[in-house]
Amino acid sequence: KLHGKELSYNNLLDVDAAVNLMNEFKGDAPTFAILKHNNACGVAQKPTMKEAYLAALAGDPTSAFGGVLIANGNIDKETAEEINKLFCEIVIAPSYNAEAVTILQEKKNRIILTIKDIKLPTTQVRTCLNGILFQDKDNVTDTKEHLTNVTSLVADAEQVEDLLFASKICKHTKSNTIVLAKNKELCASGTGQTSRVDALKQAIDKANAFGIDLTDAVMASDAFFPFPDCVEIAKNAGIKAVIQPGGSIKDNLSIDYCNENQMVMVTTGIRHFKH
Repeated sequence: KLHGKELSYNNLLDVDAAVNLMNEFKGDAPTFAILKHNNACGVAQKPTMKEAYLAALAGDPTSAFGGVLIANGNIDKETAEEINKLFCEIVIAPSYNAEAVTILQEKKNRIILTIKDIKLPTTQVRTCLNGILFQDKDNVTDTKEHLTNVTSLVADAEQVEDLLFASKICKHTKSNTIVLAKNKELCASGTGQTSRVDALKQAIDKANAFGIDLTDAVMASDAFFPFPDCVEIAKNAGIKAVIQPGGSIKDNLSIDYCNENQMVMVTTGIRHFKH
């Protein structure tokens, strides 16, 4: 910790969520994420960290207020100047320019953390009733090698990049979740809903509220579609490509709908389903 107040219980849980999400983008182009209550409300990957931050913020500037900010690379002066315009609880990065630290320290309670280059745990432990749950952590990051094209239309290179970007975010968002992305930006997500249809509708409503155009966007789901309702709603919103685990006995219903409506669908065979 470079600056700020003591970390609370909730702060530490948010830091854990942020670090685990950004670990998916370790070594990638400049990537910035903003989290609120353990879920990402803004994520973007751009040529510079300042551009990545501004694009992440644009995804949901309302939720970003009081959030946790994390970068996968150095935060420079220009990025810090933009961050300083926002009230945020915590800023996390592997490194900072000296001028950036000075700027971020202007808010006395703002917590500034440096990520150490250490290996994260491979197991998870949680209390449950009068005992403990212990399991292997979900350490699988979806890659091109995991993708199976199940529709007649095949994902192009740009769609594959966006689909994998969305899938990484989806993995770290509470189920039921739907993630919408475009040009390596999180457009919106529906998080922690009891219905996957509700999660999608929430995501579309959020994108519309901030004037985000979903034409040619992609959709990621953390579990399969037992009915074609979600792909139909997505198509009507302008979404052209879908990534999902597959594995439902009714997969063909969604696949057939995509084929009939010029949509791309890829499956991964991996169900993340964060609880």
